[in-house]
Amino acid sequence: MAILHNEYFWITLAILALFYFAWTPAKTALFAGLDARADRIRKDLDEAAKLRAEAEKLLGEYVAKHKEAMAQADAIVANAKEEAARLAAKAEADLQASLKRREDAAMQRIAQAEAQATAEVRSAAVDLAMAATGKLLASGLDRGRQDALIDGAIKNIPGRLN
Repeated sequence: MAILHNEYFWITLAILALFYFAWTPAKTALFAGLDARADRIRKDLDEAAKLRAEAEKLLGEYVAKHKEAMAQADAIVANAKEEAARLAAKAEADLQASLKRREDAAMQRIAQAEAQATAEVRSAAVDLAMAATGKLLASGLDRGRQDALIDGAIKNIPGRLN
């Protein structure tokens, strides 16, 4: 048993014993720490999965809200286009009515002007006929001469009207 007298043997044995006695409590602490870390990681993963599910749910809700908002925006645009078309048609109708009223007013003024011109022509013709009649009566002309004067007065009517 020479090995028992060898100092390297005892040093090796002491180191192994030291490792054994140090390893047992260290192993328990190390595994407990690793288990605690694994539990913490598991909890974090569970929380992350829960947060992901919640985020996906929110994303779905926001996508639905976005689609609804887009549908509402499309409806608003369609209504605006319809309203614009209706207003354009109303404006066109109002413009046509206004133009018709102006045309009617212009036609009335033209008719009044024609009536006034006709009245003036009649008045001028009456005045001319009266003047011719007065001349005829005053001059006591014979019938041939009176006819010639009347024909001359009638021929002069267009010249006097202008």
